[in-house]
Amino acid sequence: MAHSPLVLVFGVLGNIASFVCFLAPLPTFYRVCKKKTTEGFQSIPYVAALFSAMLWIFYAYVKTGETLLITINAFGCVIEPIYLAIYLIYCPKKARMYTLRLILLLNFGGFCIIVLVTHLIAKGESSRIQLLGWICVVFSTSVFAAPLSIIRVVIRTKSVEFMPFPLSLLLTVSAVMWLLYGIARRNIHVTLPNIVGLSFGMVQMVLYAMYRKNKPMKDEKLPEHEGDINNTENKVEIGEKKEDNKKQEEEEEEQPQLEKKQFQGDSNELQTEHKRNTNNTREAIIDQVV
Repeated sequence: MAHSPLVLVFGVLGNIASFVCFLAPLPTFYRVCKKKTTEGFQSIPYVAALFSAMLWIFYAYVKTGETLLITINAFGCVIEPIYLAIYLIYCPKKARMYTLRLILLLNFGGFCIIVLVTHLIAKGESSRIQLLGWICVVFSTSVFAAPLSIIRVVIRTKSVEFMPFPLSLLLTVSAVMWLLYGIARRNIHVTLPNIVGLSFGMVQMVLYAMYRKNKPMKDEKLPEHEGDINNTENKVEIGEKKEDNKKQEEEEEEQPQLEKKQFQGDSNELQTEHKRNTNNTREAIIDQVV
């Protein structure tokens, strides 16, 4: 079956956009290697990205003619294990054990179960494609919905420091390209999750336009590709508490100054009153003498 030239155009552009997105964590892991610490961020996004790439490769293998899906997700299956290996080297022991369990549970156990279910339960190529396609839709949609947590933080703090604009723009462009690819390919399994991705991307763009000029919170920065939103919200709460404490300290520092000014004001009034009384006394004495 011949495909429209638009399939190739949007597929290649989608590959380029996704390729750049896969490379986005490089500065983070360069910093990890340099400092020899993971700085508290989580491995969940990288485990999920690897699982997503594995699912889409399997989907493209079952559904023939999806070479452009294979190329970009094959790169994801190479780069994500590298990120995870670096993370496992420098993360704390507790985080290392959690990450290993997550990889075994999701990337090995979960993927093997999906492969078995696809081949044992679904009968015929069409049924396998539909079953596997909807599994990909559900997982990809949940991944695209992850920015909801960051969006909540941005609205709460009225600051976009926790939502890097270049990454948000890249993810939005990638969603647009793959959405157009899915439409040109008439592939609902590719189209649906990218509609969700585009929607959340547009929301992030609007929020950035609204809050980009707001002063960011000081002293607290979110590591790139933060995986634990609870950690993010804790950082926000810490920042807010610091701001409150700072205001309280400033008020406490201003209080003695106000009291001092008030005391000085009272003293000046007393001195003025004393001078007035003295002058009145002098005038009275002069009158008596006269």
